[in-house]
Amino acid sequence: MEPLSFHVEVFEGPLELLLHLLKKNKVNIYDIPIEKITAQYLDYLDKMRAFDMELSSEFLVMASELLYIKSQMLLPRHEEEEEDPRKDLADRLLAYERMKQTAAYLQEHEEDGRFLFFKEPDEIAQAAPDYSDQTFDVEQLLAALSDILIKTERKAPPPKTSFVGIGGHEQVSSKSCVNHIKSRLTMGKRVPFHQVFSGLDSRPKIVVSFLVILEMIRLHYVTAEVRGRQVYLKQIKDGEIVHEF
Repeated sequence: MEPLSFHVEVFEGPLELLLHLLKKNKVNIYDIPIEKITAQYLDYLDKMRAFDMELSSEFLVMASELLYIKSQMLLPRHEEEEEDPRKDLADRLLAYERMKQTAAYLQEHEEDGRFLFFKEPDEIAQAAPDYSDQTFDVEQLLAALSDILIKTERKAPPPKTSFVGIGGHEQVSSKSCVNHIKSRLTMGKRVPFHQVFSGLDSRPKIVVSFLVILEMIRLHYVTAEVRGRQVYLKQIKDGEIVHEF
């Protein structure tokens, strides 16, 4: 007579075993027949011991939890006041089931993109910006400069010509004017023309600064725009001005 053989399924953890028992008994997760499921769970643990299978501490912890829930279910309680002792376990089972379904879906589709290839985007050269339609002319800039000179002369001390023969002519560095203009401009922002000259206290400095602005416009470092009666300057890129005036 051949000996009887038994097959004991191996589960990854206690939650997987509980889900197996619920599906086997065709019961709802939120309506666990705790007494029946606990008995089947403990029976499975006994079979694992009988076959000398390694019994994880997680299975024993879950067994004690099931027994505790079973004892809670036997106590009289007011349904409206107390929460179902099975609810926490049911929530964990549902979350575990969703995780397993997600893992199964990902495993099923992990090869979907294996034979898909994508072409890297081509680098398209951008056309150089065109500032040929600037709404200004030199005469408008000269008129704005004239207003600045007039206002400066009203505030300035006696002109240098009053001291001819006493002192030398004022030397103005175009580099210092460039630095002054750049300190007044903000990249991409319109600045009133007269504000660029604020802080300059002599006619030579203003004239050299005006020549620097014309050079910056020619090199497309700055654009000029007329809005109403006001002239605005806008820095569109940075660069060095090495020309001495």
